[in-house]
Amino acid sequence: MSGPALGAPITVQGRGGAGTFSIVAADLEHGFWGAAVSTHPLSVGAVVPWAEWRVGAIATQAQTNYRYGPLGLGLLRKGLSAEEVVRRLTRADREAQTRQLAIVDRRGRAAAWTGSACQASALHVVGDGFSCQANLVAGDEVVHSMVRTFERSRGSLAGRLVTTLRAGERAGSDRRGIQSAAVLVVHWEPWFDATWSDHWVDLRVDQHKHPVRELARILRIDEGLTRKYLRSKDARDRRRRARRS
Repeated sequence: MSGPALGAPITVQGRGGAGTFSIVAADLEHGFWGAAVSTHPLSVGAVVPWAEWRVGAIATQAQTNYRYGPLGLGLLRKGLSAEEVVRRLTRADREAQTRQLAIVDRRGRAAAWTGSACQASALHVVGDGFSCQANLVAGDEVVHSMVRTFERSRGSLAGRLVTTLRAGERAGSDRRGIQSAAVLVVHWEPWFDATWSDHWVDLRVDQHKHPVRELARILRIDEGLTRKYLRSKDARDRRRRARRS
């Protein structure tokens, strides 16, 4: 049920087709958790990625069980490990063999599930603080390329997640052609207004010829605006008031 360690044998289930590829990951040093995904169907950002600050991140895909998102975060919120949450969700689901699920918890522990009825290439690889998974893609190199890219990447967690998606796209991605992509990253600072969301980055692209490339473009704009705000007088004043309180 937990994914194999890097370097361990990978099981590929099913035959033919094309589909979804994603990554969940944590940056514990800087306090970020997130997920990124791309596929052919629209609105992937509304279904697959889930995350909550200091709780964890989830990707639910293949024959997606939407409930894995809110239920999984609820279990993580109680302090359960990623492995235990994957176990509980899949054991309670009669259609679990058609699902893929990946989770990284508050401590950066990752676990994943690929059901035996998922169509090939369907696999996952769990690494240190992340998990890459895919189903119905061009081949298992999609996931392996994503793993190598994430391990070598530097910069913000959102940037690393999207760079990892681009590697999956270059390795073959969805044979039908991708037209949907999303990235969700959560973070919180003590000086944030209590009414603000923990969604540090929440970007989606739908019905686009090059959704991952477009996602990378708007992420660069979004992160530029964020950097500008963090240097602003308003942000400086908020930090100052937070230190005094």
